[in-house]
Amino acid sequence: MKTTNNAFLKPAVAVALSTLFLAACSGGKEQGGAPAQGAPQAPAVTVQTVKAEEVPMVVELPGRTSPHLIAELRPQVTGILTQRAFNEGSEVKAGQVLYRIDAAPYQATFDSAKASLARAEANVQVARLKAERHADLVKIEAVSKQANDDAQAALKQAEADMAAAKAALDKARIDLDYTQLKSPIAGRIGRSAVTAGALVTANQAQALATVQQLDPIYVDLTQSSAELLRMRRELEAGRLKASAKGDVPVKLVLEDGSEYAAEGRLALSEVTVDEGTGSVTLRAQFPNAKGVLLPGMYVRARLPQGTRSEAILVPHKALSRDARGNALVMVVSAEDKVEARPVQVAQSLGSNWVVTGGLAAGERIIVEGLQKVRPGAPVQAQEAGPSAPAASDAPAAVAAK
Repeated sequence: MKTTNNAFLKPAVAVALSTLFLAACSGGKEQGGAPAQGAPQAPAVTVQTVKAEEVPMVVELPGRTSPHLIAELRPQVTGILTQRAFNEGSEVKAGQVLYRIDAAPYQATFDSAKASLARAEANVQVARLKAERHADLVKIEAVSKQANDDAQAALKQAEADMAAAKAALDKARIDLDYTQLKSPIAGRIGRSAVTAGALVTANQAQALATVQQLDPIYVDLTQSSAELLRMRRELEAGRLKASAKGDVPVKLVLEDGSEYAAEGRLALSEVTVDEGTGSVTLRAQFPNAKGVLLPGMYVRARLPQGTRSEAILVPHKALSRDARGNALVMVVSAEDKVEARPVQVAQSLGSNWVVTGGLAAGERIIVEGLQKVRPGAPVQAQEAGPSAPAASDAPAAVAAK
């Protein structure tokens, strides 16, 4: 009997459990109601209304520092170096003696040339007296014309010998002076390539040392010719306004990212384009009294290139790029729908991009919540707080490459 009862109970229990499950599900629908049939709620985003304003155009160019003046010291005479008269890395003055070469042989040559000149001067005196006497005697026919001509020729030969002796003395004096190597400019001297006791030769290829004037100092910059052409077209079209001042101020950013304290000026611009690189060389000059800038340093220079009117500032975080690298911003329309808008970017200005095309003043762009939206979808737009600093208050602008 027990086995029979269990056989009948199992189907009954299963039916009862199924009934309870269906009732629970039915009850849940009745309690919770039917699921919502409308679209999901639009995401909330923060927008910023853009406006047109006047923005300074500043281009950032790479460059290297170079000395204002540079002089390589090479001996003009051959001899043994007897003294190095400077400390390596120190400041030297123009005309300061830096090296001394053994002067004994050149002093002897100078003394010999001086004696030769004295002998030549004495010979000239004798020849002049003889020529004057013969000139008087030939008038009264006391001597022959041939003797007078010989006396006059001897005088001229003696004068020529004296001139040659003077030249030899000057050459000996110059060589004697060259035994002291003097700095042709004031500046900082580098390490010495030789020490006392070394044999140096006249006009040798290796420089003994190099003196560089570093205050002021030059910065050589390169700018593409294409960028120059673009700027010229925009000036002609009136989209850029050139500065009224003749000089161009230049600011410098050092290798560690810090800004150089002193402001420089543009010194020259090359009139030819480098065929290999397609760029033009610009040279700026900076004061360097503290010696912060050293030759060969890599720097970045910022040069103003006019003012762009009716430009629009877009925060960096509001701009993205597509797979092709084109700049995009998300615009919220009047119907609160998202539109992906391609824009043209000219430069970076502080925490903003300077947009020159694709946006109009008064349009709203999404600055926060970009990850929650897609083109064509509705959004709940909320205006952002105070906008980024104006162009006049922002840091120096950098042209977009």
